[in-house]
Amino acid sequence: MPNPRQRLPLFGLMAAIALFLKPEACLARNLNSDCGSSMCGSVEIRNPFRLTTQPSRCGDHRYELECDSDNRTSLVMKNGRFYVRNISYETRTATKFIYSDQGVVSYGRNFTSESYRMQAVDANLISKDDNCSLPRNSFSFDEGDGCKVPYSLRTPYQMMYLVNCTTPMESSLYINASRCSTSSSQSSGSFFYFLPMENPAEKFDESCTIDAAVPIMVRNISGMSTSEIYQKLSLGFEIESDLGFRLTLGFCYEDRPFLLMLQSLLYALQTYADSFVHFLFNGPRIFQNTYYAPRSTNVLCVGATGGVILARYFLGMCCLFALVTHKWRRRHLSADDTIEIFLKRQHGLMPIRYSFHEISGFKEKLGEGGFGSVYKGRLRSGYLVAIKLLSKAKANGQDFISEVATIGRIHHVNVVKLIGFCVEGSNQALVYDFMPNGSLDRIIFAEENKTIISWRKMFEISLGVAQGIEYLHHGCDMQILHFDIKPHNILLDENFIPKVSDFGLAKLYSTDDSIVSLTAARGTIGYIAPELVYKNIGGVSYKADVYSFGMLLLEMVGRRKNLNAFVEQLSQIYFPFWIYGRYSQGEDIEMEGITDDEKMMVRRMVITAFWCIQMKPTDRPSMRKVLEMLESDVELLQIPPKPFQLPCDISSKDQTSNIPSEDQTSPLLDSADKITLQIM
Repeated sequence: MPNPRQRLPLFGLMAAIALFLKPEACLARNLNSDCGSSMCGSVEIRNPFRLTTQPSRCGDHRYELECDSDNRTSLVMKNGRFYVRNISYETRTATKFIYSDQGVVSYGRNFTSESYRMQAVDANLISKDDNCSLPRNSFSFDEGDGCKVPYSLRTPYQMMYLVNCTTPMESSLYINASRCSTSSSQSSGSFFYFLPMENPAEKFDESCTIDAAVPIMVRNISGMSTSEIYQKLSLGFEIESDLGFRLTLGFCYEDRPFLLMLQSLLYALQTYADSFVHFLFNGPRIFQNTYYAPRSTNVLCVGATGGVILARYFLGMCCLFALVTHKWRRRHLSADDTIEIFLKRQHGLMPIRYSFHEISGFKEKLGEGGFGSVYKGRLRSGYLVAIKLLSKAKANGQDFISEVATIGRIHHVNVVKLIGFCVEGSNQALVYDFMPNGSLDRIIFAEENKTIISWRKMFEISLGVAQGIEYLHHGCDMQILHFDIKPHNILLDENFIPKVSDFGLAKLYSTDDSIVSLTAARGTIGYIAPELVYKNIGGVSYKADVYSFGMLLLEMVGRRKNLNAFVEQLSQIYFPFWIYGRYSQGEDIEMEGITDDEKMMVRRMVITAFWCIQMKPTDRPSMRKVLEMLESDVELLQIPPKPFQLPCDISSKDQTSNIPSEDQTSPLLDSADKITLQIM
């Protein structure tokens, strides 16, 4: 015996068949039941009508009738009561059709349509006690708590006002409504008239007020006498309606818009099914404009199709948005978890973990790099610090881990000190010593140097930077390759002592590794070593930092960018090329206000730089040798071969595709632009 789960698909199939074959069966009579017929006097009362004495589930409450002690049936409306003389019911059967150019072809299923006809009269007009009563009960088409009942008066009919005037009306539009010759109302100063409802507003006298809206079964009351009007009113009026599917349901759509939409969708499905059946039995003539459905059916089908398409795309967009949000949160949560795991493992780190509440400031911006912005801040103790807020766009956790893992183990006078860090969710910040004199590029590149330092101080700065880089390469248990030595990353304290900073691109390697592996080039164009771009020049090692240091030395000597298209002389556009030509010919560069000792210092810086920027990594000295060259006598230094001479072992493919010819102004910078780099 199949279990309940196996029977579920069968139930679903049966429900779908029921929707296509008889959609109204899924909705009809869910709220109101047919409790059979009842009699009140000679009037038969059945669904949708109901008596007030019947259970609430019977009939439709909008069609509620009363049965009084005299067995008279009353239709009670908001502004009056009407006696029901008779109700006749009729059930008609109709068939759906296809209309074609060959005629009318029946193809659909039969459906039923119920109608009724009610005869009612104003309760005041059939009173046994007073034959002078006026029709003071108003008939309304809108009943049932704002839900419109489909009452319709049988043609011919006219609606007229019963108006109460304080003065007699002489106009022929006003027909006397008092049927008694002596009326107590007239003696009291009230005059009643019948006035057609379509009477223009400007002809409605200000002394008159409306008492009731009365229906009469004539086309026009103009020219009728009072007795003729009352003769027609005594016959009553007839209400008729085609209930159709609306009354079969037994509820009001205006109160339940969802059910109205559901009915429309069900009939749209039924129409599509009927059209498909017609296509199977009548062939492709449907595409030859030989078949057309009623306009209402087309509108319904188009509306249903558009609704389904819009709902589908709306749900799709919601699901896509939820998926993207979930992926984004998972990625950031994964990065946050990676950072927390890293911090738990670094028990021996000196930096302190701060909260963002423990640091004030963040108003004065000191600078901005590829991994975030740097602000001036202050600890609670009053100590000034520089706070580097890592950019969320690149804060995948690796740059934070790289800096903390690298600088956290470094203690050197020429390397910036990491005081602490902040991690709160995806917000990450690094806290450094504050450097009052900013970075080196502000001094050597500024058009108007506010801070002028001597050539001796410039030489001391170059020595300090070299000592800091040499410590990174050989002073720790792991060699640290910076990969981004440039003036922007050299900070100066209050005494102009240089500090190597920004270790976002740094990598840690074993001291035994002479060659390291990198999956992609990293650095800044203009300072990046050629072996990071060209594969056949040599392996990547600490010599990459040596090359960057050589480019830094030349910019310190020239106090300008190595590549400058705005210099006066064309030959000075690329400074290393120009200055090598001067020194190789035994000429010095002209400098104002420089002593002989300072000239020797500058010459040592230039020659050392030439050795550092040799094309092959094997031709460059180590940082320990660089320090010796900077501190030795200038007479002992020899000018190296031209740094820009291409090595013979570069393949012809590299020469044609990546490396420009020797006579170009900037052989490295032009080719480096073609390579995708990680630029800071």
